[in-house]
Amino acid sequence: MAKKEKRRTNHFAAPVLLAFALQSFLPTAEALSASEPLTEIPTKSRQQEQIRELQQTEQLQQLQRDQQLNNLQQELRSRPMDHGDSRSQQQLDQNQRKLDQLKNDQQLDRLQTEQQLNQIQREPNQSRRQEQIRQLQRQQQMNRLQDQQRKFQIQRPR
Repeated sequence: MAKKEKRRTNHFAAPVLLAFALQSFLPTAEALSASEPLTEIPTKSRQQEQIRELQQTEQLQQLQRDQQLNNLQQELRSRPMDHGDSRSQQQLDQNQRKLDQLKNDQQLDRLQTEQQLNQIQREPNQSRRQEQIRQLQRQQQMNRLQDQQRKFQIQRPR
């Protein structure tokens, strides 16, 4: 008789354990299902909005870079130099060439970015379009860092 009572206890414990396990699993399942929309591919309208934001960001950053270059050029021109020293003049000329090259490179980057944005807008596949947007964002960040590095090198007095 004692064995039968023990079996009843085991049969009762199993549903309780199952209910407890399900109770702890459900919040996890809900959290997972709530996070699923975050991994979905953005809609075409959201991607178009991202492209517009990229364009605006690029324009703003380009204006900032142009202003920084202009400030740098004024700073280089206003540095006191020994007019009799040809080395100072050579350094000034070299810095001006570097500055001009930086401006040309930025103009090229601007045109390439514009071309990439146009290409992204024409891409029919949403997942490819999203990947191209991410790639362009990474490229823009790399370009900004390279520009900062080159400006620093120009500014550094020798």
